[in-house]
Amino acid sequence: MSFLCFRRALALGFAIILSIVRFWLLRLRGPLTLEKRALWVQQTCLSILKGVGIGYRVEGTPPTHGLVVANHLSYLDILIFSGAMPCFFVAKMDIIGWPFFGWAAGVGGTIFLDRSSLESATSVAEQMIKRLKDPIPVLLFPEGTSTDGHQVQRFHSRLIDPATTSGTQITAASIRYIVEDGTPEERLCWGDDTLFVPHLMTTLSTPGFSAVVHFGEPAIYTDRRVASDTTHAQVTAMRAQLPLPK
Repeated sequence: MSFLCFRRALALGFAIILSIVRFWLLRLRGPLTLEKRALWVQQTCLSILKGVGIGYRVEGTPPTHGLVVANHLSYLDILIFSGAMPCFFVAKMDIIGWPFFGWAAGVGGTIFLDRSSLESATSVAEQMIKRLKDPIPVLLFPEGTSTDGHQVQRFHSRLIDPATTSGTQITAASIRYIVEDGTPEERLCWGDDTLFVPHLMTTLSTPGFSAVVHFGEPAIYTDRRVASDTTHAQVTAMRAQLPLPK
């Protein structure tokens, strides 16, 4: 383990402990609304990013409500998007078993999806319809999995449907990672077939990288497949605009 990895791992552990203490202090002050939970997640993610030394910048205006659809590269995406705006995620059920992060996602208001269950997809859609009425965005990764960043996979439209049927605005968003020494962002991307802990060590050992989040203009769609195809094209175009490190 490199010194950088060790230092970042210590900072990560400290940020996690601090966030747990902060959560229970909030609980002592009274019931936690969904908005308070989303804000707690945002504060936790900002603390982790600052402690570990991962920077990011935002292009465009983060939405304050509605559905956000984005490409998906890594578990880091959760930290970055939460730092950019308070939001609720739609995430795969597997995350529940992750140390700390599974608990944090649950108490933070994440909507969990069992990708192998049609019943789960129906339940998630119903939950999304309710959440989309709140003044906190719901963020969906419609590719259905994380990728190596070479291309944006097609967007599945099933969970975009709650926004189109309810007339809720949809905002396309892209995320990209930039390593200062020119290392491809693929090093930071995490696929389902890669073990979490070894990849986390690789991530923590990577010096001088940051993220760029780009938000498009929100729009209302009446057809889920049109929404899926249009936002996919927008995310692909935003990803193609490779920004220079700052």
